[in-house]
Amino acid sequence: MPRQDIETAPAAEGPAQRRTLTTKPLTTSVSARTAWLLRCLSILVPLAAWQAVSASGRVDPAFLPSPSAVWAAGLDMAAEGELAADLAASLGRIAAGFGLAVLISVPLGFAMGTLGWAQPLLEPAVGILRYLPASAFIPLLIIWLGIGEASKVALLVLGVVFFNTLMTADAVRRVPRRLLEVSATLGASRPRVAARVVFPYALPGIIDAMRVNAAAAWNFVVVAELVAATSGLGYRITRAQRFLQTDRIFAILVVIGLIGLAIDVTLRLLRARVGRWAR
Repeated sequence: MPRQDIETAPAAEGPAQRRTLTTKPLTTSVSARTAWLLRCLSILVPLAAWQAVSASGRVDPAFLPSPSAVWAAGLDMAAEGELAADLAASLGRIAAGFGLAVLISVPLGFAMGTLGWAQPLLEPAVGILRYLPASAFIPLLIIWLGIGEASKVALLVLGVVFFNTLMTADAVRRVPRRLLEVSATLGASRPRVAARVVFPYALPGIIDAMRVNAAAAWNFVVVAELVAATSGLGYRITRAQRFLQTDRIFAILVVIGLIGLAIDVTLRLLRARVGRWAR
């Protein structure tokens, strides 16, 4: 039988096939003006709610002072010199404890992320220690180091170092293997690859880890100053609590929040500067 060529006509396209399916992205962006407006609202709305509750008279001012009373209490402490002295003491402890924790954790995390023997050697111990509450070490630290500055700085180190170590190791492990293979192909030595490829690539992630753990350092410095301290913002909160000076307690909490925000913004700017290529 002669071979018959059968041509198949293209199927007619219906309305459903002609429609173009569009998928909206999960993340969206807003203009700079809208972003600043939202930032202002995130502060003004809770502040207005606080003022409304205080003005309603439903809550005793001894338990919830008004924003104006908190502002006046902060001005009084600033005029007396207490606020500046306590803030300097707390910042000094943060600088010592958090700085020492970073100096310890970044090299350890870098080693865990790059050296094959370091991860199985260090990760089990670090993983266990990070689950131990740092505040539970306060009695031991007082026994070992006394009630001076050493025990307070040590508490900050214990509260930050283990988490920062693991987060640094995770940032180092995210370096693409292709970059390492290309560097090795070009003849770079292992120390040179670590210094010129791995560390610059991981640096934005390391700074992000520091941002997260800086907040933990602020929490622990207040806890450290609540016990056997004669200066610092935590000590001032304890003094105000004894005399039911809730307006002063709120004023100190506002200062703690503002300083923490300043530290976070500083680290954000540092990350944006050293890791402009990272998104």
